[in-house]
Amino acid sequence: MGQDLLANQAPIDRKMKAVDSVAFRQLLQTEATEMPGTDLYQDWDNRYVSRVNGILPDEYRIDLRGFHMPTTSRVVTSNFGARWGRQHKGLDIKVYIGDTIRAAFSGKVRIVRYEPHGYGKYVVIRHDNGLETVYGHMSAQLVRENQEVRAGDVIGLGGNTGRSTGSHLHFETRLCGVALNPALMFDFKNQDVVDNFYTFHKSSYDRESAQATRLRGVSGSAVAEPRANTTEMASVTQTKRNTVSGNSRFHKVNKGETLYSIARKRGTTVDKLCKLNHIGKNFRLTPGQVLKYN
Repeated sequence: MGQDLLANQAPIDRKMKAVDSVAFRQLLQTEATEMPGTDLYQDWDNRYVSRVNGILPDEYRIDLRGFHMPTTSRVVTSNFGARWGRQHKGLDIKVYIGDTIRAAFSGKVRIVRYEPHGYGKYVVIRHDNGLETVYGHMSAQLVRENQEVRAGDVIGLGGNTGRSTGSHLHFETRLCGVALNPALMFDFKNQDVVDNFYTFHKSSYDRESAQATRLRGVSGSAVAEPRANTTEMASVTQTKRNTVSGNSRFHKVNKGETLYSIARKRGTTVDKLCKLNHIGKNFRLTPGQVLKYN
């Protein structure tokens, strides 16, 4: 009777395995549809930002829905692209030390590191849509490697660590390790993404990137880190480039400027500058720092 029972059970077991296999394949197909970025990368590495084992496709559609702006700041202080003989591979966004930095999309934290001569304290997140985002120069990292995060989760605090001359967020968007212009996808001035989807095309990327910078970048050349030999005339020219966001106005500190000279130039008082920027009268200014004066 035992042998008969086993014999009768065998076909049922085979059928169950077949059902399990079908269900498993359907699950994989569903995951591939919901997370198309999983097919772009062949490995998971916690050491390098750009050396990612993946092949940049000629064309790739990136789902930007479900985003969250990494900061509420609307002030872009430096563009993506060539800057003083080297490539600036992200956007610099004005934030103050301690400001909240959030994950742009849901995903998994790949890198949490400190690079004293580069990104400073930074975080890299790989997202389900295929993008990776990089958050640099933070004062604190509030996530750990291999941690799952949701869009809008707090991942760090604004800072001035690493190769930086003033507190700001260095924000990158990368595809297969290659830096793409965040202005193609993010509009910080309007605190929104440009569209629900962005389709990357190798053949037209350079032209589209330049156009996005003109539309959504800071006017003129990148201004995050001024040259040490800035003249008074350059200072006046730079003043015209200071960013206006709503009713708030900002001044970028040039070499040799003090709170008193800035207050005179902007028609305000040192006390008001200190109150607006949460600093003291003896606070040491650095070239490239951005101060709110109204």
